[in-house]
Amino acid sequence: MALLGNPFVANVPRQMSNQELAQAIRVDIAGELEAIIGYEAHSMATDDERVKKVLHHIADEERRHVGELEEVLYMLSPNDSQFIEEGKQKIKEQQSQNFEQPMQ
Repeated sequence: MALLGNPFVANVPRQMSNQELAQAIRVDIAGELEAIIGYEAHSMATDDERVKKVLHHIADEERRHVGELEEVLYMLSPNDSQFIEEGKQKIKEQQSQNFEQPMQ
């Protein structure tokens, strides 16, 4: 539920450490992913092609935001970038083996 009645609800009363900001960015990423899911669900729930087109466009904008926020997260927390890259590499290795080897 949006908290539109309080214009100060998102204000942070102090400077955050990089670790705190990284955690906040993770929450922001989760919010963008939730928005994508919502827009896609709404698109699936209509036959109006005009509306579908707009909702897909908005969902794609949210995907861009995820990418931007991920880059900010990696600046603040290089370990996140390292672990994510390791995860991507594991999937590439599994894919090259037709997903026949168990993941470790």
